[in-house]
Amino acid sequence: MGSSDPDVTLHTALRIPGITDLPPSGSGMRIGLFGGSFNPIHAGHVLVMEETMRRLELDALWVLVTPGNPLKNHSELAPLADRVRAARALIDNPRIRVTGFEAQKGFRYTWQTVRFLRHSLADRRFVWIMGADSLADFHRWERWQDIANTLPIAVYARPGSSNRALASRAALALAHGQIDQEDAPVLASLSPPAWVYLHGRQSSLSSSAIRAAKRHKT
Repeated sequence: MGSSDPDVTLHTALRIPGITDLPPSGSGMRIGLFGGSFNPIHAGHVLVMEETMRRLELDALWVLVTPGNPLKNHSELAPLADRVRAARALIDNPRIRVTGFEAQKGFRYTWQTVRFLRHSLADRRFVWIMGADSLADFHRWERWQDIANTLPIAVYARPGSSNRALASRAALALAHGQIDQEDAPVLASLSPPAWVYLHGRQSSLSSSAIRAAKRHKT
């Protein structure tokens, strides 16, 4: 994963007008942050966005299209601008905004992103959103404890991931901060560490399967 020193982990900044701009927001807004490679984005991603917005009673949701997940192979990673445009084309909700702003800041790790947003937009109420498959591997993320101590987290169920996620190292370490899903609307107002596991409608779609099917066709 490399060094945790912010001067070492920064990538070269990449500014693409209209792609890497930070979405507009206002003081007091409750904003979900849903990060990922989205390579490619699909209806399952949108389902998670819509459900978490509704269940958490958020004012907006920002889709953070990453330059590249440090834990994944980038050999098939589409260009950032293409992934941002594809996400915007698929999402039909004006309260969901798509941005590749992490590339402009040169951020490689999620802890850098949440720290920046928490300090630069301190009067917003951010919630980090992830799928259950990500919670299962959360302990592998660089400075994952810092992420959990910076923002509340909402975890959405994914097919076949619930048991592994809820028994994961991170889930057990953060058990004291878990709230019932019936209390999800208050999550954005809680001091971290605080998190909720949301059960609900699920999709079997996956980006890796879509890429595999595309390779098979060619």
